Amino acid sequence: MPDTAQPIIQIRNVTKRFGKVAAVDNVSLDILAGEFFCLLGPSGCGKTTLLRMIAGFELPTEGQILIDGQDMAGIPPNRRPVNMVFQSYAVFPHMSVADNVGYGLKIAGVGRAERDERVREALSLVSLGGFEDRKPDQMSGGQRQRVALARSLVMRPKVLLLDEPLSALDAKLRAQMQFELSELQDKVGITFVTVTHDQDEALSMASRVAVMNKGEVAQLAPPSDLYEFPSNRFVADFVGSVNIFEGKLILDEPGRAAVDCPGMGKIFLNHGVTGPHGADVWVALRPEKIYLHVPGEGKAIRAAGQDAPEGYNLARGQIKGMSYLGDITLYEIKLDGGAMIRVSRPNLSRRDQEHFTWDDRVSMHWRADSPVVLLN
Repeated sequence: MPDTAQPIIQIRNVTKRFGKVAAVDNVSLDILAGEFFCLLGPSGCGKTTLLRMIAGFELPTEGQILIDGQDMAGIPPNRRPVNMVFQSYAVFPHMSVADNVGYGLKIAGVGRAERDERVREALSLVSLGGFEDRKPDQMSGGQRQRVALARSLVMRPKVLLLDEPLSALDAKLRAQMQFELSELQDKVGITFVTVTHDQDEALSMASRVAVMNKGEVAQLAPPSDLYEFPSNRFVADFVGSVNIFEGKLILDEPGRAAVDCPGMGKIFLNHGVTGPHGADVWVALRPEKIYLHVPGEGKAIRAAGQDAPEGYNLARGQIKGMSYLGDITLYEIKLDGGAMIRVSRPNLSRRDQEHFTWDDRVSMHWRADSPVVLLN
């Protein structure tokens, strides 16, 4: 996405109420031309309602939606410069692939020769060249999804809307299609706006993500910023696995801060925090950012990269749970202070998973740039 990209969708103070319930509550955001934008959040957060308002299937109770500079008030779905791929794909089972893809062009009155050429181009984009005569029931779920994509792309919309596009696929195919959708969006260059509750989909595909909660945008940022620098507890907890501890801010100076977390210990950070001394805060620490070792090894391990004062960013405890997940092993550890913490270790060799076991005493430490302090 070019740095000079301009907004193609402008959402201004949009609210959607169903009775007394605000499904979308005073949302304002811009979606840039040529970007892969994602609305992410749990069920009932308002993400699908917002997508349907962009498409024109729902009307805002308040606020304004502009697409390519034009106010969409009073513009029906079929006259908006968008097309939508539905969760169910909605392909016609009695039609061939070519007829499915070309159906919208036929309804629009496009001539046969041009229609056939555009269908061939669209099928080539989604790697379905040669499938023109097949019926949907002769295809896999991933192939049917590509048919739905081609049917939308053949209309050459300015914006492609995708409603949970991968939810009907199995885990392996879903992971494959995440890469294919990203590649497709980069190839065609039009704006994609997708809705999902799956954080892996959002992080792997989108250039920017709006995390929604209770009808509001909790945070809008690139995927890496959402994960590494969540702005609040909801985002930290929803995006990825995380340990969150309550504590008090005991040091806040330019370039460094510290929090005392009961049951966890003292945590040092190599950046300042905006908050008064003694304020109640929360500390988020990702499981993969914690170094796990047997007691006695810690001093030698930390000597190479310790960046916190003595007594900070250290913990000891006992392993109370283990989950071997193939690429990583996840440990549940009860700290001596009473708190529970999750630590993940990559299984870089076939023997890594045998290094620790149930009820082992372990020590932990983490770098000063790993924790994030959350004020709300």
